[in-house]
Amino acid sequence: MSLYPFPSARNIANRGHVLTPVLPSNHMNQTENHATFKLKKTKEPLIVVVMGVSGCGKTTVAELIATELANNDLSAHFKDGDELHPQSNIRKMASGNALSDEDRQPWLVDVANYAKACAHEHGICVIACSALKRQYREILNTAGHVVYVFLHGSYETIAARMQQRAGHFMPKSLLDSQFAALDDPRNEPLVLTVSIEHEPDAIAANAVTLLKQHKYLVH
Repeated sequence: MSLYPFPSARNIANRGHVLTPVLPSNHMNQTENHATFKLKKTKEPLIVVVMGVSGCGKTTVAELIATELANNDLSAHFKDGDELHPQSNIRKMASGNALSDEDRQPWLVDVANYAKACAHEHGICVIACSALKRQYREILNTAGHVVYVFLHGSYETIAARMQQRAGHFMPKSLLDSQFAALDDPRNEPLVLTVSIEHEPDAIAANAVTLLKQHKYLVH
């Protein structure tokens, strides 16, 4: 799989869907042996929020994580949180203006409500959402049993990748505001950090490994 540019959520229809098990692909075998996993607590739905600034690869990696979980006999539902933005937010970002906390608050509530309902229906919801500030994550935490996969990379790396991305409503000019808004989550207890200095399939495999190591998934 080519790493960049990441596909735009706006270019892909019906991105929220249940992923059913398929035969293991060779690229996921690089770090995983495809042992069957189960939820840490089978009666407790799990929400995996793949977070980070625009351009870090949230949508691509979140979908690959959901696919890997489905390959291990888990019913995983993928959703791109950007699709839940109201049109007013999309227009504002497309015009080069950063969203305010007031702009984001109702969107985050919608993301939390969607994730909660999705996880209760399917068992696992894997959702891509920037979740930049601690206060944003506190809203998302109301959805239930939440764990964050933080896609960590340098400003230079992400800026270079955004220049190659076409068709997304978030222009590269807003990357500065994204990094300024980011409250570094790496020391928070619900956050698993994964470097983006790899191909997307390896990033997703590393995330699944961390979910196993931290007992969100068990054999």
